[in-house]
Amino acid sequence: MELNKETIKKILDDIDLSAGPPEEEPARQYYFMASARRRLREQFAEDIASGEALKRYGAEELAAMEAEGVCGTAAVITFGCQMNAKDAEKFRGILECIEYKMRESEDADLILYNTCTVRENANLKVYGHLGQAGGWKKRHPKTIVGLCGCMMQEPDEVERIKKSYPFVDLIFGTHNVFKLAELVDGCLARRREAVSTGRKQKMLVDVWEGTDQIVEDLPADRKYPFKSGVNIMFGCNNFCSYCIVPYVRGRERSRRPEEILAEVRRLADEGVAEVMLLGQNVNSYGKTLEQPMTFAKLLKEVEQVEGIRRIRFMTSHPKDLSDELIQVMAESEKICRHLHLPLQSGSSRILKAMNRRYTKEQFLALAEKIKKAVPGISLTTDIIVGFPGETEEDFLDTMDVVDRVGFDSAFTFIYSKRTGTPAAAMEDQVPEDVVKERFDRLLALVQKRAADLCGRDVGTVQDVLVEEVSDHDPGYVTGRLSNNTVVHFPGGPELVGKIVDVYLEESRGFYYMGRQK
Repeated sequence: MELNKETIKKILDDIDLSAGPPEEEPARQYYFMASARRRLREQFAEDIASGEALKRYGAEELAAMEAEGVCGTAAVITFGCQMNAKDAEKFRGILECIEYKMRESEDADLILYNTCTVRENANLKVYGHLGQAGGWKKRHPKTIVGLCGCMMQEPDEVERIKKSYPFVDLIFGTHNVFKLAELVDGCLARRREAVSTGRKQKMLVDVWEGTDQIVEDLPADRKYPFKSGVNIMFGCNNFCSYCIVPYVRGRERSRRPEEILAEVRRLADEGVAEVMLLGQNVNSYGKTLEQPMTFAKLLKEVEQVEGIRRIRFMTSHPKDLSDELIQVMAESEKICRHLHLPLQSGSSRILKAMNRRYTKEQFLALAEKIKKAVPGISLTTDIIVGFPGETEEDFLDTMDVVDRVGFDSAFTFIYSKRTGTPAAAMEDQVPEDVVKERFDRLLALVQKRAADLCGRDVGTVQDVLVEEVSDHDPGYVTGRLSNNTVVHFPGGPELVGKIVDVYLEESRGFYYMGRQK
């Protein structure tokens, strides 16, 4: 359970830094938040006295920072999945407790890249940003540049950064994200030592190979006050042959249900209406607990929390989706009518090579069972095109499943070879031009079927959670149905965060236009 900022500030104010850090968590991290805060305050005071702060921030921003009680600026740049986004909330919460002011842009005193490595393009994006960060640090030498996340669990990538990007100050991975305060404190101490001695600041690298540790009760800064992700487990045991995640996120470990429920209750008390339960494979939840518990039973417990009106979850592996879970979804008034069910391929032969442990026929039967039990449910999916050895016949099996199931949307990807996975060493890599042609055909079918399905609720009144004022027209707001479809309708900022009844007047392919009832 995360604590509010006022409580955390009091905890930090009461810490005796002369006593040394405790060993137990999370008390150890609170100690280092207080220590890093003191170091940052001292540096900020010195920079104000020397005139350096005025040069760096300008008079207006400096005055605002002093008024707000912050002593530096920080940016967390996140790539990848919802798990990374949830980690980023913790990073922002910790940095704010240290008295950094968060920025969206990378012109900051501390820049932390929260990396993804699921596809090669994700790595390339990080290196592009790092090049820009190097230029920024040349102009602002006191900047702390850090990298964390899945990409940092790959030893070759860490070595490349050490060799080619020596200006980086901090590297840590996925297994010790809770240590951010301790690591930032170390960077601030090393920076102070480098300034006083004139020596180059050493890079701080702290990458763990694995862990069974889950640290609770750390601060977090949520993007939305009315909805929130909640981690229920970490890691993955599936070892799909194309996927790097089990190697960089580690083996499955579930949070205790009482910790999850305490967090959900606190979120409800703070006005959160919608929670999304997060895990690489939520259907495997509870297997590592001292007293095993199914995901379906956890959902029933979460449903009992007063104030929570919507429950979402992702991601589900088809091989582990139980009849018990389908029944709980069918009977629930809070679980959203949306299920993300990754297909990856419609070919049983390719699915076997992917180590997915289900067949085309089993997936079709599962989709039919879900749709029968939960009428009107929206199914979305992930599909890979061009997996090694994929033939035209295999691809047509994928097209057949897409046509027969009718997904509301699909994330379609061209196969990306990830070093260290079994698929990377497979023969019969599919030629690029063939993959591109198949990808275009698949995308066209996905869009056609999705457009057919989107209009099914026209002329009905539906609950909509309003998420924001429209980017295109300030007289409109944007929200989502229970089945995750976007709706635009006339309204003002006072509706944001509320669930309202909306009459759906028109379908425009992938979203609705409506009016409030």
